[in-house]
Amino acid sequence: MSRRVVITGIGCVAPGGIGKKAFWELITAGETATRTISLFDASPFRSRIAAECDFDPLANGLTHQQVRRMDRATQFAVVAAREAVADSGFEPDEADPTRTGVTMGSAVGCTTGLEQEYAVVSDAGRAWLVDHSYGVPHLFDHFVPSSIAAEVAWQAHAQGPVAVVSTGCTSGLDSLGHAAGLIREGSADVVVAGGTDAPISPITVACFDVIKATTPRNDDPAHASRPFDLTRNGFVLGEGAAVFVLEEFGHAVARGAHIYAEVAGFASRGNAYHMTGLKADGREMAEAITAALAQARLPTTDIHYVNAHGSGTKQNDRHETGAFKRSLGSHAYAVPVSSIKSMIGHSLGAVGSIEIAASALAIEHNVVPPTANLTEPDPECDLDYVPLTAREHRVDAVLSVGSGFGGFQSAMVLARPKEAGA
Repeated sequence: MSRRVVITGIGCVAPGGIGKKAFWELITAGETATRTISLFDASPFRSRIAAECDFDPLANGLTHQQVRRMDRATQFAVVAAREAVADSGFEPDEADPTRTGVTMGSAVGCTTGLEQEYAVVSDAGRAWLVDHSYGVPHLFDHFVPSSIAAEVAWQAHAQGPVAVVSTGCTSGLDSLGHAAGLIREGSADVVVAGGTDAPISPITVACFDVIKATTPRNDDPAHASRPFDLTRNGFVLGEGAAVFVLEEFGHAVARGAHIYAEVAGFASRGNAYHMTGLKADGREMAEAITAALAQARLPTTDIHYVNAHGSGTKQNDRHETGAFKRSLGSHAYAVPVSSIKSMIGHSLGAVGSIEIAASALAIEHNVVPPTANLTEPDPECDLDYVPLTAREHRVDAVLSVGSGFGGFQSAMVLARPKEAGA
């Protein structure tokens, strides 16, 4: 029998507040953290809004040397990991380091640092032959995403399996799925896992501008992200991180840890169809959902909340609605579904982990976060998308899904943990 995996610690760096408490308060209040971009001059771009983190690395415990060494995404990951480890009560110094691992998800890695340093070594692009001597000493760390996992591993004293998972916008979910697999197979007892991205930079904004994936609703940033709304016209870019302490169930019980939720099931599929396109029937996402439910050994009717990908693009929201109907059957019309991207934007490889934080806290508090800005429902998206206001609701099991460029479709089931042997 495979080993059970539970969440015992949660750490968040999210738009609207640093820490899991501030994050939960924002999303359950139905407030949005989307605004005009302030991190750089976005005036030349089609979409000029984002969900930024008000993040001071020094105020959040990083040293000047760490700030110099780490890209913004890595800083997010380290701060969130520290909160998660403290929240779990896990003492890395007292554990066998070879039984502790790290997995971090990221879609664009250290993009912010790379772009900033390229501007320096190329004299803002004027020099074709760049002068590397102007680069920071740790420029190579910005180049390799593995530096993110390495920094988190140093914080957790992890000498077991350490990896970065990069599968686009499902990276945060897939990272946790990989971590759970390491524990189930016996390669680790504890894995510090999550996702991080800091993509609010000119190169990323330009890339999404070209394909018109982001919303041009620049005159009303607070209401620009509108998943499942008839007037939706693209997603709002975000940034942030969520990191968790995952443990083998017996290991957590033995040390008296508080358990937020059990990672009961996970599955992923690819559509082998198109880099950005999605089929309206949602077959591949539906197959991932069905496989995750089978691993969790749960019937569809046991799912009490669905945390949607809900990006706010026309095709994604139709695709998801089709996937929920295909996989959950008639229960799709009975279960509350919501998208927190309406409040915190789409932080690419981080958002899957941030959504798992919301899912675990929904189980903890028996509250379903709302879909903000959903005032004019799309008739093609005809499920219960919890518009505008959070809902008190018994939540014993949550389905959280992700969809990413390249055709990646992932699903994870969290459940209120049962007693040993149950």
